[in-house]
Amino acid sequence: MLAATLLLIGLLCASVLMRVPYTEMSPGPTYNTLGEQEKKSGGSVPVIAISGHETYPTSGHLNMTTVQVTGAKYEPSLVSAVIGWLRRDVLVVPHDNVYPKGQTDKEAQQENAEQFASSEDSAKTAALKQLGIPVSTQIVVSSVVAGGPSEGKLHAGDRIVAVDGTPVTAKEQVAALVTKHKPGETVEFTVVPHTAAAGTGGPAGTNGAATDKAAEKKVAVTTGKASDGRAIVGILPGNDHTYPFTIDIGLQDVGGPSAGLMFSLGIVDKLTPGDLTGGKFVAGTGTISDEGEVGPIGGIQMKLIAARDKGAEYFMTPSENCSEAVKGTPGGLTLVKVDNLGGALKALDQIRSGNTSALPSCPG
Repeated sequence: MLAATLLLIGLLCASVLMRVPYTEMSPGPTYNTLGEQEKKSGGSVPVIAISGHETYPTSGHLNMTTVQVTGAKYEPSLVSAVIGWLRRDVLVVPHDNVYPKGQTDKEAQQENAEQFASSEDSAKTAALKQLGIPVSTQIVVSSVVAGGPSEGKLHAGDRIVAVDGTPVTAKEQVAALVTKHKPGETVEFTVVPHTAAAGTGGPAGTNGAATDKAAEKKVAVTTGKASDGRAIVGILPGNDHTYPFTIDIGLQDVGGPSAGLMFSLGIVDKLTPGDLTGGKFVAGTGTISDEGEVGPIGGIQMKLIAARDKGAEYFMTPSENCSEAVKGTPGGLTLVKVDNLGGALKALDQIRSGNTSALPSCPG
């Protein structure tokens, strides 16, 4: 009996002291994209501020949701991990799922900030396209790999006009045209250098387009070899959009790409007469593309809890997250399956009119 008791005490002590490679997620703050956010310096600012275009009054809630995540260096004890697995409001996941390849807190924050900025840009683009408002898009060099074939030749912000003489209108074209080559061959880029591109890029036929044409130059890059044998040039192409008026998103200390859908809905609501929510409390999540396609996110169950705790009645759910979401939906919260921005707006029409029986649901 004494030996068994001592062994049990030893195991309990070991379980408290033993650290395991897991990360904990919990419900984070939610923000009404139609409302305001308090500033650290005092006062408040609109979450979405639009100037240079007529806006309309809004009501109700279109809340984006967040997840709180423990830091990269945090390792819970075995006991803490087990308790987390048993709790409804904590999600315990493998550490590498959140911080891949030993990523540090600083690296994670930088990546999340970049993803958030990209989601803001896509949210604006998708919303304006949905409303038929013209958006000018250029393909640019987003970043250059240090020590790669393009270092010193291409620069972040350079506008890519053509590759090997073929006009480029989508960022995916760049990789497709480069990989037609073999490693060691030369690719010719036609670019407008970032110093010349700044402040230009007007619609075709304007002085901006003429200035771009005059500033174009050809840059030859010798391709390198990727681990899978493909030809590469060591750049990341991206989209650079020019909007006909100013849209500012004023959230601070928020990262990641998952707010795109709710930002788009907030922008559409402010730019259109009437009221998208009908005064209802709607929350949601989901990435969004420039074309309005909604993509999946992580931590959906924690976001559902956060939304319901704030009073949400409906939750816009990316269709690819539906099977996971239905496993932990809080009582009183209706999941609305969403594939794209147009579908989300149609669902809001149904919520506003009270015709909720026709809402697309999860699963289904």
